[in-house]
Amino acid sequence: MPTFSAYDGTELAYHEKGEGEPLLCVPGGPMRASAYLGDLGGLTAHRRLILLDLRGTGDSAAPEDPATYRCDRLVDDVEALREHLGLDEVDLLGHSASGNIATLYAARHPKRVRTLVLVAPSTHSVGLTVTDEDHREAAALRAGEPWYPAAEAALKEIAAGRVTAEAWDALAPLAYGRWDAEAQAHRAASATEKNAEAAAVFYGEGAFDPSGTRAALTALNAPVLVLAGEWDSGPNPAHAEEFAGLFPRGVRQVQPRGGHFPWLDDPEWFVRRVAGFLAQD
Repeated sequence: MPTFSAYDGTELAYHEKGEGEPLLCVPGGPMRASAYLGDLGGLTAHRRLILLDLRGTGDSAAPEDPATYRCDRLVDDVEALREHLGLDEVDLLGHSASGNIATLYAARHPKRVRTLVLVAPSTHSVGLTVTDEDHREAAALRAGEPWYPAAEAALKEIAAGRVTAEAWDALAPLAYGRWDAEAQAHRAASATEKNAEAAAVFYGEGAFDPSGTRAALTALNAPVLVLAGEWDSGPNPAHAEEFAGLFPRGVRQVQPRGGHFPWLDDPEWFVRRVAGFLAQD
């Protein structure tokens, strides 16, 4: 397992899978170990995945200062990894919460980004808000599923301020296009893969400057793919379209019947779209 030293001396780990040109992959969660990304549906047939374990997760050490778990400060860990790998430019992929990290990296280091792939990305970094109504509308698309009544009831409980572990469990199927054994195992693993202390700091005060980030992104010349699942709410396809429009060369793709982990829902579709995007000149 290769490691490198971050700007503050914290030893960080990454995992390599596949062959070919490197693709730096930053996991979401927030603050979930990179193991949940797997091989991104078989993307390893096209790229060498460099899967970063963010500080305090997976095989990476915890920092001395917990404040460094804040999203904007994690950007420096991505830059340290680029320097460690000796790459002038990077192809960068962020999923879910780490869509914020990847976006902030592109805003801060636009000349270091060759291509940017944002998979079901969180949009806090640019000030786009996912509302309760967005969640309800996305959930309603799944009304024919046997687990839907429990999920609908859980959404109402959470909207009323009654947040329980049982309610979150009832919502779990909404994150997946197929609530099968693979999806259920993927969900079950999340309990041991996530650093709750770090996650509580990730979105801390001062982490984001949406107007400043939006302005900085206008200097990014790299192609950007924002990939959303048809059935996801964060972001839903409309938010993903708006997000893509913030980049000079941004495009949106919507995966049919996809959820928040689209590489599990239809690996072939996901790999074909992402690999094709990365292969462009």
